[in-house]
Amino acid sequence: MNETTNNVGGIAADRLRSIIERVERLEDERKALGADIRYVFTEAKCAGFDVKAIKQIIKLRKQEPAEVEEQETLVETYRRALGV
Repeated sequence: MNETTNNVGGIAADRLRSIIERVERLEDERKALGADIRYVFTEAKCAGFDVKAIKQIIKLRKQEPAEVEEQETLVETYRRALGV
């Protein structure tokens, strides 16, 4: 291979190109996944589900149970303090 193709200014050009192309492919996949997720939320909304509530449930499921319980207790304490 041509030396200028592989190493330019101390940079391995082929390796750099490979990394950039992989990141670009992953970004394209992320966009596609985002579109898929939006479609599922649209489907949920059309089926009569509250999308905000679904997003909250998804957020809660990512947390540890003890963390969720602590957060719920704190919110309830604040609600009582404010008379809500």
